[in-house]
Amino acid sequence: MSRITIIGAGQMGSALTFPAIENGHEVRLVGTHLDREIIDGLRENNYHKTLKATLYDKIQYYQIEELDQAMEGADVVIGGVSSFGVDWFGTEILPKLPDGMEVITVTKGLINEEDGTLTPYPYYWERMLPEGKQLSLNAIGGPCIALKLANHDQTHVAFCGKDRNVLRKFKKLLATDYYHISLSTDITGVECAVALKNGYAMATATAIGMEELREDGMKLFDAQAMLFGQSMKEMSRLLQVVGGNPENLVHGIGDLYVTVFNGRSRRMGILLGKGIPYEEAREMLAGETVEAVVIAKRTARAVRDMAKRGVLKESDYPLLLHIDDVISRGKKIQIPWEAFAEEEV
Repeated sequence: MSRITIIGAGQMGSALTFPAIENGHEVRLVGTHLDREIIDGLRENNYHKTLKATLYDKIQYYQIEELDQAMEGADVVIGGVSSFGVDWFGTEILPKLPDGMEVITVTKGLINEEDGTLTPYPYYWERMLPEGKQLSLNAIGGPCIALKLANHDQTHVAFCGKDRNVLRKFKKLLATDYYHISLSTDITGVECAVALKNGYAMATATAIGMEELREDGMKLFDAQAMLFGQSMKEMSRLLQVVGGNPENLVHGIGDLYVTVFNGRSRRMGILLGKGIPYEEAREMLAGETVEAVVIAKRTARAVRDMAKRGVLKESDYPLLLHIDDVISRGKKIQIPWEAFAEEEV
């Protein structure tokens, strides 16, 4: 038995309590300052109000002020914050963890540097550590919806990090007959692939919004397929630019698929596809964390910066840059369909 401390009581961090408990481990779930009501509710009846699932009785619940207590004797840490909590996790949590602690996070996203470089969160957090601080920082990527994991649906993800032995340890802790885990030391490839899918899922879902405007009820399957295919093409190009293993694109494509058909990125995309301006759509989804918007903006800025340096061509990313125009510059959806058509060189 191992002691697992999960920091962040959001949906995915909380969903991971299921395989952890079922594998016989002691689990401590720590809420962030944004999770107070969730932790209060869990302490009362084990029901997670946003995951909409009842967690196991054996879980110990803590508010963020009780972090020291939750960390006593902990063998590993799982980071359960969203991409909006990246800096908070890096400045307020990681420095407090014991030296040598092995950490794996569910946070999907990238940091765009001034020169256009896309930096995965594990590398970003490494730079934030106090001088001399040593932690093993790893990440989880792939198509996994929190509620589906809690319901024991078949799921396949990738654990990525520098040390394969550490990854094997995490796999042993969490793998079940429904939660299947591949291992990769290609942090850039896995993290880039799964982060990119957020903005592209939103873009692909715009076709669903467009079809809802049709009076004849016709489904726009061809348009959805075209957007999905263009998303794959642009994701593949970006993965190549950042130096990721092309085989790890499978985790991003799988994630793209499930996100188009379920979740917050889908809902935002549908609203945009109906012609609703981004700011209005954001108000309609008030209270929901739409990480796709943050990641799409960061990725688009990186593409524009890299294009200025001659690393790539903006014309190779028409879908991404159009979605950025919609969410960053207030333009309405007008998909550049013809830009997707190319002549092989």
